[in-house]
Amino acid sequence: MTLLVRVARSDPGAPAEFRVETFHPMTVLDVLLAIQREHEPSLGFRFSCRVAMCGTCTIRVDGRSALACQTVLPEDATRLRLDPAAGFPVVRDLITDTTPFWEQWARITPYVVPADDAVGGEPAVIPPDSAEREAIDPALDCIQCGACFSSCGIAGQPRTFLGPAALNRALVLIQDSRDTATRERRELVAGADGVDRCHYIYGCTGSCPKGLDPARSIRRLRKGGRDDG
Repeated sequence: MTLLVRVARSDPGAPAEFRVETFHPMTVLDVLLAIQREHEPSLGFRFSCRVAMCGTCTIRVDGRSALACQTVLPEDATRLRLDPAAGFPVVRDLITDTTPFWEQWARITPYVVPADDAVGGEPAVIPPDSAEREAIDPALDCIQCGACFSSCGIAGQPRTFLGPAALNRALVLIQDSRDTATRERRELVAGADGVDRCHYIYGCTGSCPKGLDPARSIRRLRKGGRDDG
């Protein structure tokens, strides 16, 4: 079967429509590689791991933010529209500058800040069967792909909303008893760029390739970290 693919190009004069012979299962990344190999070597896009771990290949597939390597074409697909991830400046074609995402990610200090007396000693362990671990686990496994950020109607340039990924990470660290920066993070997420900016459109949750629920994390932050059921 032949698939008609429309790709957003940064050069208005560059070819933007391609016909690709499909096979199954075929991912969107397979489609892009076929276009680059058989039709348009100059087509710009990013990829690396091919197994939904690195978060590099985030684009919009028929309007929805997704990982190109993870998104499998329906067997009856005849048309496909590919655009760069929203909320980021376009570098070329499907390649974006994800600096806005990383700036917000850095603001929440996205790592455990240990107590001074813990540095150099044995690392503390959260027991896997503990209530603390149970509270943290649902928000783990973010790969920083930016799909949630791209799907959020509030995040992105020139806005200063922290965004779903950063707030989800903030919840993980606030729940972590080993961390000593809880007060600073609580002040940040409760501030002008924090949880009250969320409009609960749920685009973040719907687009997460790891099945996380950033909207739920934001609700929990609003409740002081407590679960909302």
